[in-house]
Amino acid sequence: MNDIVLIVVAHSDDEAISMGGTIKKHVEKGDSVYVVSMTDGVGAREEKINDAAVKRNQASKKSSECLGFEWAENYNFSDNAMDSHSLLDIIKCVEKAKKKYNPSLVYTHSGADLNVDHRIVANAVLTAFRPQPDERCKEIRLFEVASATDYGNQSLTGFFVPNLFIDISKTWEAKAAALNAYKSEMRDYPHSRSIEGIHNLAKLRGNQVGLIMAEAFQVIRKLDT
Repeated sequence: MNDIVLIVVAHSDDEAISMGGTIKKHVEKGDSVYVVSMTDGVGAREEKINDAAVKRNQASKKSSECLGFEWAENYNFSDNAMDSHSLLDIIKCVEKAKKKYNPSLVYTHSGADLNVDHRIVANAVLTAFRPQPDERCKEIRLFEVASATDYGNQSLTGFFVPNLFIDISKTWEAKAAALNAYKSEMRDYPHSRSIEGIHNLAKLRGNQVGLIMAEAFQVIRKLDT
């Protein structure tokens, strides 16, 4: 039976950086994959915001084409300031997607990230998908984002502790294409959000479990009914 997969990210590009290879695998398997983003990803910058937003939107469409998913909603909460909004308003947006798509599998950010938007989104998703009788969602997975999860610190944000590793050796090229779509968001090596840095992370996660390349996740809830 195929899954309906819902991915909730703070910023468009998080989907490609964190789990582009896994998204492609879901699509190739026949799963329906929908992604919700919560901010325009550029509002906190000093550059010309309108131009940056247009470029980011174009890149997000290209990422969707490369990986095969569908953008569900793209909200305009304040970039890098989602903590300035009511958490309830953000939860309602997630609940709207939950009601519309009725997903069986949900992915979102780790609460261990330094980026405040990521932590807020993780909180909202866990609240929207709190346990209910006859819940269709059978599994919630948290992902890591280069230059966010790795920048957290145990004393402030806790740990991202992966317990699921998905082989992306055959879907890396699709992920790399999506990352190239977001080239204005990529940094030069050795930054962890460079394409080479993300490639190195995929090799590290793969090597940890005897694979060539992998993306790592933390399963925080799984129902076997």
